[in-house]
Amino acid sequence: MNISILLPYKENFTKKAAGAVSLFVNQTTKVSRYKKNITVFGNTIFNDYLDGNYKNINFDRKIFRSSSKMYVGNFLKDKTVINSDIIEIHNRPNYLKIIIKKFKNKTFLYFHNDPLSMDGSSTIKDRLFLLKHVDRLIFNSEWSKKRFFVNLKENNIDIKKIHVCYQSSNKTKIDFNKKEKIISFIGKLNLAKGYDIFGNAIIKILDKHKDWKAIVIGDEEREKINFQHERLQIIGFMNNEYILDLLKKVSISVVCSRWDEPFGRASLEASSRGAAVIISNNGGLPETSNSALILKSLDKNELIKVISKLVNDKKRLLKYQKNNYANFKLTHEFVASLIDNIRYNVFPFLFNIRKNTVIKILHITNFNNRFDGRLHYNTSKRLNNGFIRQGHNVLAVSDRDIIHNNKKIIDINGVKSLQVSVINNFENFKPDLVVLGHADLLKPETINYFKSNNAKVAQWFLDPVGENSPDYEKNKRRILDKSENIDASFLTSDPKDLDFKINNSYFIPNPSDPSFETLKNYENNCQKDLFFALSHGVHRGTLKKGKFDDREIFINKLIHKNRNINFDIYGMYKIEPIWGDRFISLLSQSSMGLNLSRGKPVKYYSSDRIAQLMGNGLLTFVDTKTFFGDFFTNKEIITYNDINDLSYKINKYKKNNTERKTIARNGREKYMKYFNSSIVCDFIINKTFDLGNKKRFLWEK
Repeated sequence: MNISILLPYKENFTKKAAGAVSLFVNQTTKVSRYKKNITVFGNTIFNDYLDGNYKNINFDRKIFRSSSKMYVGNFLKDKTVINSDIIEIHNRPNYLKIIIKKFKNKTFLYFHNDPLSMDGSSTIKDRLFLLKHVDRLIFNSEWSKKRFFVNLKENNIDIKKIHVCYQSSNKTKIDFNKKEKIISFIGKLNLAKGYDIFGNAIIKILDKHKDWKAIVIGDEEREKINFQHERLQIIGFMNNEYILDLLKKVSISVVCSRWDEPFGRASLEASSRGAAVIISNNGGLPETSNSALILKSLDKNELIKVISKLVNDKKRLLKYQKNNYANFKLTHEFVASLIDNIRYNVFPFLFNIRKNTVIKILHITNFNNRFDGRLHYNTSKRLNNGFIRQGHNVLAVSDRDIIHNNKKIIDINGVKSLQVSVINNFENFKPDLVVLGHADLLKPETINYFKSNNAKVAQWFLDPVGENSPDYEKNKRRILDKSENIDASFLTSDPKDLDFKINNSYFIPNPSDPSFETLKNYENNCQKDLFFALSHGVHRGTLKKGKFDDREIFINKLIHKNRNINFDIYGMYKIEPIWGDRFISLLSQSSMGLNLSRGKPVKYYSSDRIAQLMGNGLLTFVDTKTFFGDFFTNKEIITYNDINDLSYKINKYKKNNTERKTIARNGREKYMKYFNSSIVCDFIINKTFDLGNKKRFLWEK
């Protein structure tokens, strides 16, 4: 995909004089997955260009000809532009009419200002023309988008064309102990920006609080609003690098605009540097931070009151500083990823992995190498086998083993070493798809690195995430932590049944594997009736004193009710849990198995035990409230309503060998046919790459 970006005429794509549009384009382009195929075009008299592939459009101005038309005309003559798949126009809707006369591929239009104030989008006719001819309209805030649709009926609008991509900033580590008693104002020193309100308020604050000072960055040639104080420093215009460095020290940042700012870069960047931010409730400013203090009225006294509360209360000040910093999500990588997804979706056919195409997959999860084969029979290995059986080239990386082997004084938890290792693996392998399994310590920047280098990223997650599940809040955070940065999430619970939304998420069953599930217990006369095993203490491998699992209560009651049943229980009653080949050997001795997961039942959720029980030909019992009856009939699995119902059915099928073995056989055959690792991995690839195959999977509704 070749992309040409056209900046507004006389926009300074330079280090010393860059405006908001140039900064946005430069910062998101540098981390875009398409960065090698992007060329930025502009016009400036300076030559200290920002990073990236930039071309300056030079031409001789003529008295009776529009400079803007000449600028766009010369842009369209460039060979790079002629061969582009997409032209992206920033903040100049009037350029579009010129461009579409000669350029027949895709066009994007970005709005950084109020659409109703701009030539080419101010009238209803203008905006209807844009909606008809532009392929994507991208706004810098919900407020800007709302302004575009003033007096327009949205009924017949193609919503796929409309997007919001906020401006961005990098997020650097902040030491709040090094914050200084500084209050900042950054922007034009005029009435529209509310500089008079700030100036009148800050003089009062500085008079009262002798240990505080104020710094103002900005200028204004047309209006002269002057304030003087021995601790008020007015610096003038400074480049973005200087501003970001200063904001590390700033404690309070004020953005009290009178006018409706379409977004507000000053408050965005202050948030990224952990300042307590005070804003007016105008335009898109409230969208820049969800932890800002919003002025109830736009006047000097209100601003004095809000600043004073922060200055007089250190705990309150620190709270707002940390909240702003913690809640800041609009990094360059995040916003660039949103833009790249928009680009991708306008040309999906360029990137679809076709059926039967061999792809390279980097599979990052815990392969438990350090446990010497004890935990070999796990889902990580099953899925790895599935990808390989699909014919793909798979590189397996065990994140927990890397962390375990790289803990040292300069990297106490091994996390830094993990990022370096997986990136090195990525660079040496160059995968098409990165699959993460519970890779909790992989940083968002690392994931964005994968995406910026044209790889798709998916994650699978095995733990329960229902509201009544154990570790609900923890597991919810774990799955959501990466969901915004990746292409698809796959859970062993039904995402539609959760009380929170996970973007682009799908249910997958716990996969069986033909090389793991090799038993056919229904063919044997087993010594034991019912198998049940707890596996807490996975990494220790042994029971831990004082450890308790709520399932033990249920099992105790079940045994008490069924004295004639020969139970085979592990992981409780001081009987150590079982692993590896010993697990398979002992499992082979039982004709039936109880699939009982921690906590209250969650729709479709089960631990991976169900694949081991059904896949090895045990008659399997599962709670009705898991809704496994959606996949299996009572001729393939036995569901129960409560402990009494379960007790009745265990005894029933113990006595009836023929029916028990028939149901167990049917269950194994169906599970191994439809829920095997190859099928599950095919589904993961299908959904991640959005292949749109007509093939339906058994669990799809």
